[in-house]
Formats: sequence, structure tokens, C-alpha cells
Amino acid sequence: MKIPASELPRQNDGAIYHLNLHADELADNIILVGDPGRVPMISKHFDTIEVQKQNRELITHTGTYRGKRVSAISTGMGTDNIDIVLNELDAVANVDLQAMEVKSEHRALNMVRIGTSGALQPDIEVGSYVASAFGFGIDGVLQFYDHGDWSDEELVNSFIKHTGWNDRLPHPYCTPASPELLQRIAFDMYQGITVSAPGFFGPQGRQVRAQLAFPELNRKIETFHYNDRSITNMEMECSAIYGLGNMLGHHPLTVCLIIANRVTGKFLDDYHDKMEALVKTVLDRF
Repeated sequence: MKIPASELPRQNDGAIYHLNLHADELADNIILVGDPGRVPMISKHFDTIEVQKQNRELITHTGTYRGKRVSAISTGMGTDNIDIVLNELDAVANVDLQAMEVKSEHRALNMVRIGTSGALQPDIEVGSYVASAFGFGIDGVLQFYDHGDWSDEELVNSFIKHTGWNDRLPHPYCTPASPELLQRIAFDMYQGITVSAPGFFGPQGRQVRAQLAFPELNRKIETFHYNDRSITNMEMECSAIYGLGNMLGHHPLTVCLIIANRVTGKFLDDYHDKMEALVKTVLDRF
């Protein structure tokens, strides 16, 4: 079935609209970062760089690292941006953008998000690395899709009961990381459940001047446990990467550098070297 141009916009040269990419410009191994400035920080390690493209805050560098082809792509902040980037990455891989038809053979992408995050457990030190075994979304993005059985509804219902979740908030969802990538890349890191919020201040329990509607929410999130797993950290992208990535047949993983601990109040001011080390670890283990 032909996809209408209005539903999957393209650039004048046929590239996908927001990412501005053609199929041959995208590697199967992808590192996603929120900050556009981290793309050159990653690609400086490449042996070769064959593609450098930018549209708005979305920057792509594709090249090779130790014989493996890798794309580093910035997404900007938030699950709303992830909705654009994940759908367009899948379209670049699995839609013939000339014929505007889904390809007969599926191309699976390995997608690792590298980011920063705040820990929600007192024993997770700033400067440590956390891998998301599950992405727990309180952002609502996946609820706009027929996600079938991908969400762990037993875990979600346990969370709703524990927190007394207010029905004015988006219904949560929870989807897993790629087991293979989790084991290969994050075997020596903290692993747990990562909450993705739809904002940085109120949705993550930060109060500056605007009063919070649910000031006890963070404390309830911190004390939630399910099958020996706790919620380790909170950020703004993981849940949509996992939800859409799994639905579309790709292999997602998120690994974050902890730069703040929301329980102890600690904050890591200078984390450049730690981020550099995390980037190198992911590249070496891809």
C-alpha cells in the first residue's frame, strides 16, 4: 500500500523530512544522544566519517569504528522528539522512500541511547553508569499506538497501586531493553527500571516557583519495587525509544551517566571525562 506524502514527508531530494537521511546514509548500529554537541564528541573516535548532515537540532554523523559502521544521531530532548526520530529511522530502514511503500524485507537497527540522568536510589553514586533494563513511561507517547502486548501491564498495575496514580496523568507503560544489547554493552553497570518523564521540572518533581500538583510522587516512585527491581533513575527519552523500538522490530538500549542523585541531593558539576569514557565503552562493545 502506497503511503501518502502527507503521512511521511520527504525533502525535495527524497530524504526523510526531519532527519534528512537516505537509507544508505544510516548504519545498522546507531548511538542516540539528546545534545547535538555530543555527535562530534562521538564521531571524533571514528576511523572514517562518510556522512555529516544536520536539520534543526537533528545531527547525523555516519562512519566506521574498528571496522563497524556506526551512526551518531542527536534527537533533542523529550519523548515527543523521540516519536519523530524513531519513526523516521524505521522509515529510512524499512520504507522505500521513492515508491513510498514498506519494503518486503525488514531491517533491524541496534539503537543505544547515551545520556545523563538523575538517580532515584541513595546508593547509586553520581558519576556511575546505569543501564535501563526497562523503560517506564509516564509521558503517554506509546498510548497513541496499538502497542499490543509490549507493555508489562502487571508491572504497570503494581506501580499504579503503589503510587496511587492520579488518572489525570498519562497512563504509564513499561517495555524492555534488548536483552542481547543489555548483556553485551551493560553487563558491568547498574541495571534497573528507568522512568521517562514528559518534562524536566514539574514532571520530575522539581519545584522552583510553580507549585506541584503531586509533591509526593517522587517519594512514591523511589520506594517502588517489583520482582527484585527498583526504579533506578529518571530522564526524558528512554521509554519512547523502547516502546517504539520494540514495536517496530528494532533493538533498543539506554545507558546513562548519573550526574545527580535526587535522594542525596548530590550533583556532578564536571562530567566531561565520565561521558567520554561511556561513549568509548559503548563504541568498543557495539
